Amino acid sequence: MRVIPAVDVLDGRAVRLTQGDYDRVSIDAGDPLELVRQAARLAPPFVHVVALGAARDGGPPLELARAVVEAASPVPVQLGGGVRSVADVEALREAGVARVMIGTAAFGEIPLEAFGDVVVAVDVKDGVVRTRGWRDSSGLTTRAALERCRAAGMTKVLCTAVDRDGTAAGPDLELLREVRSLFAGEILAAGGIRDAADVEAVAALGIDGVVVGRAWLEGTISL
Repeated sequence: MRVIPAVDVLDGRAVRLTQGDYDRVSIDAGDPLELVRQAARLAPPFVHVVALGAARDGGPPLELARAVVEAASPVPVQLGGGVRSVADVEALREAGVARVMIGTAAFGEIPLEAFGDVVVAVDVKDGVVRTRGWRDSSGLTTRAALERCRAAGMTKVLCTAVDRDGTAAGPDLELLREVRSLFAGEILAAGGIRDAADVEAVAALGIDGVVVGRAWLEGTISL
């Protein structure tokens, strides 16, 4: 079980949103690059970064990506937000991002296998996968989204329980149990994770790692 620190960036600040609502900033953690450096000093498997503005509006955050990769070095970076094309993925890789995440583009018109080895963000609310910064519905159930991932040969997914994200309400174990039953590859979980007991509960389901934001920032989980 890997515990991965998350740094979400909006308008040049490291923030935590409540349930993905851009109007509900629950934590303003200041300079995102300094937070990335703090995370990297703890030697996690990688640092998880989401460009929230890019996720909402589209367009790869290349300047942020380069800065984050430098700040995290030598720890690799997993980064997402704004990817809408294969060219966007390639540009982020050229910027040094070790693990590129795609969400919106994964459930659009481009064949998923065209993106290569990426992490697919499966962001679930009320049983349906959300896209474009969690504002839109993909029209796909969790099962349908994971079947798409399997058919395309994807090996890594990040499943976020949108209603739990930023709430410290505990993980959605029912959702994660379903995801584990449907997907044989690497699964990372996010949303609501509060403490070591939550990490243990997620690990018991066979999930490979947890991405933690609020719990890390508030010190209820030690990396």
